[in-house]
Formats: sequence, C-alpha cells, structure tokens
Amino acid sequence: MTVTDTFIFPLSTVLYPDGMLPLKIFEQRYLEMTKQCIRAERPFGVCLIREGQEVGTPAVPSDVGCLATITEWDMPHTGLFTLMTRGGQRFRILEQRVDRLGLISARIERWDADPPGALMDGKCRRLLEGLIARAGAEHFPAPLQLDDPAWVGFRLAEILPLPGPFKQELLELRDAGERLRRIAELLTETPAG
Repeated sequence: MTVTDTFIFPLSTVLYPDGMLPLKIFEQRYLEMTKQCIRAERPFGVCLIREGQEVGTPAVPSDVGCLATITEWDMPHTGLFTLMTRGGQRFRILEQRVDRLGLISARIERWDADPPGALMDGKCRRLLEGLIARAGAEHFPAPLQLDDPAWVGFRLAEILPLPGPFKQELLELRDAGERLRRIAELLTETPAG
C-alpha cells in the first residue's frame, strides 16, 4: 500500500487497469490539471461520479478509482486538449480538497494488483475472444492477456453494457476470480419475457 497525492477527475465512466480512455479537456480546472500532469509526467485519478455532473460545480467522486496516465496528447487549439489515457493502479481516496477553480486533489491509497491464483472462467474468456475477433485486436489494450483473469474481467467490465454502479462494484472487487464470477452470473441471467 502506497499513499500519495493526485488530482481527481470525476467522470460518468469507470476506468479499469490497462483500459484506454480518450478525453477532451476544455474546462479551466482540467486544463490546469492536464498541463501539470504532462509537465510532471504524473497520472491523475479517474473516479465515477457519485453525485453531480461532469461539467460545472465539482461532482462528488466515488471513493475508489483508477489512475490514468496520459499516453498521447494534442492541443488542436487554445483551450482544448485531446488526450489518450491508460488505466493504471486502482486507489481509494483517503481525504480530498477542492481548490478555487473547482479542481479536486486527494490523498490516496494505491492498491496492489489482484492477488494471483484466480481461476479463469471459460465462458467469460470465450466471450471476450469473440468480441476481440469481431471488433479487432487494435481496439483492445496491447498486449492481449487472455490467460489473465484480471485482464479478462476488466475488459469485459468496460465493454459490456452494464449500469455504472455495477461497473463500479467490479472495479472495487479485489479478487479477479470473484469479478469473473459476478460477470458470468450476469451473463447467465435470462431476461423475463
């Protein structure tokens, strides 16, 4: 467990480790955050919004999020950054503060990766293999890790049409086997007709 400080970017999406998240940054507070993160080559935290909106007054972020590292950036014109970010470690917010611009900074506890030894769920793996074959491997973070239960679970969690709170639950689970079990359970449920 490592405790560090980071900026928090509340969004209406959940970022998972190794996930790719394109962003357009135009609000002053996040332009400042982006400049500082690029300059210092440091990540920022992405958290699902618990209350509020992405734009305007600061939203209330979920307690658990994922660090986002900027892998590519461009500034097509003044006042707009386009970013490609990649998910890193998950974390829990320990305390937070909001500056005069509305930018949230937090003291966070970084989480270690899921412990090894989880069993792969064959149904989940086959589903993801089919989705990769259909969409193309270039739409998934490289390298493909279809033997890694954590990687398979996180990829399914990000691409399946799941409600935000369930996606957040999957992020917060600290056991890859349990995450796959929850996804497989959801896949076997049949809608009432």
